[in-house]
Amino acid sequence: VQLQASGGGLVQAGGSLRLSCAASGRSFSSYPMGWFRQAPGKEREFVAAISRSGGRKRYYGDSVQGRFTISRDSAKNTVYLQMNSLKPEDTAVYYCAATGRLYYSDYAPPDSSEYDYWGQGTLVTVSS
Repeated sequence: VQLQASGGGLVQAGGSLRLSCAASGRSFSSYPMGWFRQAPGKEREFVAAISRSGGRKRYYGDSVQGRFTISRDSAKNTVYLQMNSLKPEDTAVYYCAATGRLYYSDYAPPDSSEYDYWGQGTLVTVSS
């Protein structure tokens, strides 16, 4: 199983980026997927999570609520993170993650320990 994240880069404050994470090796349509980030010298932080395909729940960290949107395309086995109104404090390595555990339909865990598969990370740098 592999998760391949892409879309990171350098952007000015107030700008937007869209991250993608393509999964291969198995289908994750029945499982939640999420995004986490880690800034230098800080712990990994929950960014967003989305319930399995067919569910409707999306969860966001407090610091990104209202600015970031998570979505998924089950046919492509891909999860996305649209990031708008970016701030310098959003600078971090962003990791996508998928869990192999089943949850009731509209739940996606915010705890990184509940995710079993991780992408390699993609760097987002927001300049002021």
